[in-house]
Amino acid sequence: MSPVLGAAVERVDGLAKTTGTARYSGELNLPNLAHAVLVGARVPSGRIIGIDCRRASVADGVHAVLTHLDLPRVAVRPRLFPGLFGLVAHGQSFFPMQDDVVHYAGQPVAMVVADTIERAEHAATLVEVSYAETPSVTLLDQARDQAYEPEKIFGGMLPGRGPTRGDPEAGLRDAAVRLDATYRYAPNHHNPIEPSTTTAVWDDRDRLTLYDATQGPTATQLSVAELLGLAPTRIRVVSHFVGGSFGAKALIWAHPTLAALAARQVGRPVRLVLSRDQMFHSCGHREEQEQEISLGTDPDGNLLALRHDKLSLTSHYDDWAEPSLETPAVLYASPSYAGGYRLVRGNTISPTFTRAPGAATGMFGLESAMDELACELGVDPLQLRLRNHADVDPSSGNPWSSKGLKECYQRGAELFGWAGRDPRPGQRRDGDWLIGTGMASAAYPIAAPMNPQRARARLYRDGSAVVEAGIAEFGTGAPTAMTQVAADALGLPFDRVRFVGGSSDLPNIAAAVGSAGASSTSSAVHLACTALRDQLVAQAVADAGSPLHGADPDGIVVRDGRMCRRDSPEVGESYVELLQRNHLPDVETLGSWQPPPPDGGGYGLHTFGAQFAEVAVDADLGLVRLRRLVGVFAPGRVLNRRTTHSQLLGGMIWGLGQALLEATRMDPHTGRWANASLADYLVPVNADAPDIVVDTIEVADPVVNPLGVKGVGEIGVVGTAAAIANAVHHATGRRIRDLPITVEALL
Repeated sequence: MSPVLGAAVERVDGLAKTTGTARYSGELNLPNLAHAVLVGARVPSGRIIGIDCRRASVADGVHAVLTHLDLPRVAVRPRLFPGLFGLVAHGQSFFPMQDDVVHYAGQPVAMVVADTIERAEHAATLVEVSYAETPSVTLLDQARDQAYEPEKIFGGMLPGRGPTRGDPEAGLRDAAVRLDATYRYAPNHHNPIEPSTTTAVWDDRDRLTLYDATQGPTATQLSVAELLGLAPTRIRVVSHFVGGSFGAKALIWAHPTLAALAARQVGRPVRLVLSRDQMFHSCGHREEQEQEISLGTDPDGNLLALRHDKLSLTSHYDDWAEPSLETPAVLYASPSYAGGYRLVRGNTISPTFTRAPGAATGMFGLESAMDELACELGVDPLQLRLRNHADVDPSSGNPWSSKGLKECYQRGAELFGWAGRDPRPGQRRDGDWLIGTGMASAAYPIAAPMNPQRARARLYRDGSAVVEAGIAEFGTGAPTAMTQVAADALGLPFDRVRFVGGSSDLPNIAAAVGSAGASSTSSAVHLACTALRDQLVAQAVADAGSPLHGADPDGIVVRDGRMCRRDSPEVGESYVELLQRNHLPDVETLGSWQPPPPDGGGYGLHTFGAQFAEVAVDADLGLVRLRRLVGVFAPGRVLNRRTTHSQLLGGMIWGLGQALLEATRMDPHTGRWANASLADYLVPVNADAPDIVVDTIEVADPVVNPLGVKGVGEIGVVGTAAAIANAVHHATGRRIRDLPITVEALL
């Protein structure tokens, strides 16, 4: 591998973003542009019995007011998540403004289109809607007795009952030490800086272009095409820059299609931007949930049984639960396991992916329980985890594709200074502050697309190259890393390669979700570029005019665009010389990567890490301040050390928010979120972030993909909240099992 792969290369889009020249979906200057604003239902459940649009329709600048009475019908009812990875990917099996039924507060019931955003917003306030309200369910406790076991969860991707092994009931019954605990989680919302935005443009040939803030241009293209009843060839989706997502822009919600319908209705381009308040009820969220965990061990702390059950709130029409049980089920070498999901139907939009879906919540429960168990046994929490380390995947007995967890434990403990820790709670003070330390394991499943991933590579006559794949840049630094992958495979300098993404016209790449973006795209880019390199080398050794004529292709290496013999570096020629001699303007290849099967192909597929935290808790006020955070991870090959560090650091700060700040509060009287703003929904800011140390253990993984990339977008979140909660217990002696940890709970 060349030095460029893994190097801390500066982002290729950094200048455009920092100078403001990067253009997002809501910043395009288009002639004759109109603006759409949605009107949301004011009740959580019922029927619309009247809509008066007269005042809105005659307001200045208004082009149209659309309701369920006149909005065109979509061609099909959307299907939740039949195939996310590069396929149709609807966020829910419900499309608004098709009938008079209200399923949740904030559901779009009207859409106003005007010549300016200000006029559209004003006219939206003039739409008068009357409702026949019916009883609603917006909290778990309102309908706990109506819970049911779903056949499938996660949009039909996973069974509602976990994979049972052994005899967990007997293991718990016979255990020398048993722990039973219930963990509760407030709902969370994504809150990216850029709200979801779509600009829809129809041309005179009845073709549609959508400038959409999406994680997957192809997924948006296919999903909107299905709803509009159009061939995908008639829709182009452009998404060059996206201002964050965290899962809100992973699946495809109603607004891109609503923007397209509005643009066709008024005969001009239409931009639809969700307000911050609308972001809380239009793009899913992490659901309200609680989890019950039971652990049983022998006298030495070896796990005999694990039981893990989850109860959560879903919508009226979809069986959605984030998969909180899957990773905890395989983290430790327990011979017996059972778990399952129960759902309560509520008046809410369907929940969806939120950063580290499932693992962030499931691992908080398990890792809090393991810390509690360590206290009960009088064993160091790190030693208890090492004692129960799973050398193979306990659910299947298959080897891990790679692991590195023990190395993460060791390195993290060294960086943090874990050795010599006094295990007794409440023993360290710093003035008024109680000081505590805690740790937790991190793990996240390796997601792989279900269909081939493709990229195109083209080398020009001047020795420069362009590589194309249909991914969006939403803050991860993917274009930079893919430029590095391409330069490495082609044997070109970094500055001679340009990566192009952000359009559904480019080769299909799955939506970058579940830490699958880097692995999917890098695999396709690597294969496209190595195929192009091999094609040029083969042409050189077959060309009688080449100094490499007759050489063994396997003995040829490429450095700085020059092909030469490995054993005689002075013998060779450049790509430029080869193409010019053969009168070729360019050479192009398409690379295609077929991901491993969903069952792992005989391997356990997870990314692992370890988190260590130090907190200070005010003994009188209950205030928690995070002082130190150390995370060490084993993500396979690192493509760019700088962007990898950024992703892991951001994930850990997200985990800080999960632990201490983030909660969306439901007002059960109105069925609306009571803190639907950035002023009231608390997220970490610079002052909340302590000294954070991030390190990686690179482990070779020839199974997951050609480069051994496992992904870093999610794993930084996992384990952070548990490490912080365990540190709070160590500081105070108080075991908090609800997230976020509040002052009231500590008082």
